[in-house]
Amino acid sequence: MIFQRATRREFTQATAGIFVALFAILVSTLMIRLLGDAARGSILPEAVAALLGFSALNYIPPLLSVSTFIAILLSLSRSYRDSEMVVWFASGISLGAWVRPVLVFIAPLIIVIGALSLFVSPWALSKSAEYRGLLETRKDTGQVRPGTFQESSSGDRVVFVEAISEDDMRVKNVFVSASKNGRVDVTMAATGYQEFAENGDRFVVLENGSRYELMADSPEFRVLEYGRYAIRLETKEARRMEEIKPNQMLLQDLIKGEHRSLKAELLWRISMPVSAIILALLAIPLSFVNPRAGRSANLLFALCVCLLYNNLITIGQSWIAGGKISFLTGLFGVHLTMLALLPLLFFRRIAVFSFSRFFQ
Repeated sequence: MIFQRATRREFTQATAGIFVALFAILVSTLMIRLLGDAARGSILPEAVAALLGFSALNYIPPLLSVSTFIAILLSLSRSYRDSEMVVWFASGISLGAWVRPVLVFIAPLIIVIGALSLFVSPWALSKSAEYRGLLETRKDTGQVRPGTFQESSSGDRVVFVEAISEDDMRVKNVFVSASKNGRVDVTMAATGYQEFAENGDRFVVLENGSRYELMADSPEFRVLEYGRYAIRLETKEARRMEEIKPNQMLLQDLIKGEHRSLKAELLWRISMPVSAIILALLAIPLSFVNPRAGRSANLLFALCVCLLYNNLITIGQSWIAGGKISFLTGLFGVHLTMLALLPLLFFRRIAVFSFSRFFQ
């Protein structure tokens, strides 16, 4: 028991160190990407921190799974290298006795990975998409600066405002140029204000102005004088809320849904905690290291097994979405294939008999 507690403590320290290192690399990469988007004007600078948090939550489950696999692999490899495994085997305990300490160590992590992949990650992705939609809405109106030409997020409207009131609701001397279907509309107004519809769409209402309609292939144009003219801004917020992506949907909606893309997303979420368990168990036989040789080849093979597992999950998800296989076939086929390697790898390390002796 003392040895198992020391081993679990080593697992915990290694997992924490590896996760912090991988998470720091991930956050740095996401930060650079978001700062680049902010520099190009795709997102607002004040939105970088919120979007970074939502994106980081989505990547925590696979990072925890990989960190646990690498931590168990490195810890047991060190035991082989330092000949601690010799003491373990000399005491009459086989390699299979490591299964229980590993399962006890990984049990709380599996609960965390399952909760994150099934519930937290979809929530973070949906909030990120909703937040981006609100930011684009603000970019269309609230971010218009007096005295500058501001292009809308769709790229087909340019707005110029000479002055904005202190409450950002009323504008003065407005110029709007919009192009659609080969027609150019130029609208000018002395004053204007913002207005919200019942469905949440935002309008800018212009007062006391004129509108010029020009066709690209015709010299003729039409002039309209108006006292009140409303322009609906292209927020597209209502359409975004209807077109929710599968990775943003709640778990109960995925289970009830019959579409193939929903089943493919359900496979991915279930595979996160299941693959973490199987990878942790695979790390036990894969950790074997000859003390007289290096462990580079062993770690490279273990890394290939991990990459193969993740690729099989991705392929199964793609095949389910494409209708090539059913959901149950993809779910059990991928995980049972990797689970079948577990007794073979244990047998390879435990069995005394070897076919190579016949060729010596």
